[in-house]
Amino acid sequence: MKCATVSIIGRPSAGKSTLLNALCKAKVSITAPSPQTTRNSIRGILTEEAGQLIFIDTPGYHLSEKVLNQRLISIAESSLAESDIILYVVDALRPPGSEEDAILTLLRSVNRPCVVAANKMDLPGASYEGVRTFLQHDPNIRHILGVSAMDESGLEELKEALYSLAPEGEMLYPEEFYTDQPPEFRVSEIIREKVVNRVTQELPHSVYIDIADMELDDDQQKMWIRAFIIVERETQVGIIVGKKGSGIQEIRKTAQKEIAKLFPYKIHLDLRVKTQSKWRNNTKLLKRLIY
Repeated sequence: MKCATVSIIGRPSAGKSTLLNALCKAKVSITAPSPQTTRNSIRGILTEEAGQLIFIDTPGYHLSEKVLNQRLISIAESSLAESDIILYVVDALRPPGSEEDAILTLLRSVNRPCVVAANKMDLPGASYEGVRTFLQHDPNIRHILGVSAMDESGLEELKEALYSLAPEGEMLYPEEFYTDQPPEFRVSEIIREKVVNRVTQELPHSVYIDIADMELDDDQQKMWIRAFIIVERETQVGIIVGKKGSGIQEIRKTAQKEIAKLFPYKIHLDLRVKTQSKWRNNTKLLKRLIY
């Protein structure tokens, strides 16, 4: 049997999380139109007759001097050193930029076999040849494949390429696992997804979720979850709460419905908004939130 850890890397909005969910046939990582939605190393597990692939979804690789972005870059870089294979997801709609040059430099430094997924091939203007021309001479790149995470085309060929590079080994997770995320983390990510999908392009990066507590009632029939949406400024509170509370009620309703799929209990979600000024510059907090 084959078993390998596969780190996923790429520019923001390349479709890494959508591809991970499609490969694992389950919602492992949250998705949103805003870039750098993924903030942590998210593990997704695919077990098939050929073996087990443990994917590690990383934050979008974006060059920036901001404290939050530097933390995200560090998370992406550290995950590569722990992997057997690297899956480099490239947006086939966009020309190569400085992030591609930085990623190629990083790939050479870790010296792991790499499979490139030229994503979004289902969309007009996607250029597989452009991706191939840019990357084909890198010695660590073993396969360059055209895929679409949205319509799931090319995924079988992609899995075959990954298994061909995977070492022999025993499974690291039970067959039924598709992720190893703790419940509190999964709950917080679901809430954050609902928030960032409702607000403007600027606000998503100013939001994090604090799970205050998760408790079962005495009959073990209902789980009470109390959580806070944390923003940086008072003006952002109103954006999330919405007119007469309509915004936060919609976030609570949609998040509660999805959270209920994770647990065999009835879910009651208590959701509130608080401010914490300049939290994105708080190194201690970022180490707790992003790992």
